[in-house]
Amino acid sequence: MKPLLSVVMPAYNEEECITKVVTNWIIFLERFIGSGTFHFIVVNDGSKDETGKILDGLEHEHSQLMVVHQENGGHGKAVIEGYAKAISLGSEWIFQVDSDDQFEISDFAKLWENRNKSKFILGYRRIRYDAVSRLLITRILRFALFVFFGENILDSNIPFRLMEGDFLSMLLKKLPDEYPFAPNIFLAVLARKNGQQTIDIPVKHKDRQTGTISILRWNLLRVCFRSLKELIVFRASLLKHSS
Repeated sequence: MKPLLSVVMPAYNEEECITKVVTNWIIFLERFIGSGTFHFIVVNDGSKDETGKILDGLEHEHSQLMVVHQENGGHGKAVIEGYAKAISLGSEWIFQVDSDDQFEISDFAKLWENRNKSKFILGYRRIRYDAVSRLLITRILRFALFVFFGENILDSNIPFRLMEGDFLSMLLKKLPDEYPFAPNIFLAVLARKNGQQTIDIPVKHKDRQTGTISILRWNLLRVCFRSLKELIVFRASLLKHSS
C-alpha cells in the first residue's frame, strides 16, 4: 500500500537527541494521520558517533521507521537520498525536517491543513535562533533569488517543507546533474517557476541544544559563495532551456 506521507529526516552526529526526536515525531504522526499511513525515513549521513547504531535499534521498535546509511556526503546529498527513497515508495506527500529538534512538531499541522492550496508548501522561520553569520547568509541568498530569478521566497532552504510526491519527482529531474550544495533552495525556485505558490507558513524555531553543527565560522562564507555560483549557473541553464 502506497503511503499517504513519507517523512525525510537527514541525521549527522545526533546521538544526544535522535531517540527523542524520532520517537516524538512517530507518536505525533500516529495520532494525527494514523499509524498505517506513513513512513519515516532517516538518512544517517556517515555519523561518527552512535547515531547510526541508535537508529538501527529504533528501526526494530517502530515499523514505520526506515533507516538509510550513507557515507558522509553532506546535508544536501542526504536530503536527496531521502527524497528518492520516499518517491520510490509511491508517497502521496513528502515532508522534510531536520533531526536537530529545532522545530515544534505540532507546526506540521499548519502545513498539512494547507496541502489543498499548493503542491509545495514551506514553513517560514519568522524568528530564527541561529548564529548571526547564518542569518546574514540567508539574507544574501534571499536577495540573490530575487535578483537572479525574480522570486521573493521568505525561507527557501528551510528544513520544514511539505511537497506532493509526483510534483517533487518532476522537480528533482530538473536539478543539475551534479546535485547542488543546498538542493532545497533550487527546488523552491523550481516550484515557483512551475506554477506553485509556496504559501510560506510561519513556524516556531528553537535554539539548538545538542548535536554537531556541520558548517562553522568561515566555512559559511565558502558555502555562501558556492551557493551563489551554483545559482548563477542554474539561472543560465533555465534561460537556455526556456529559449
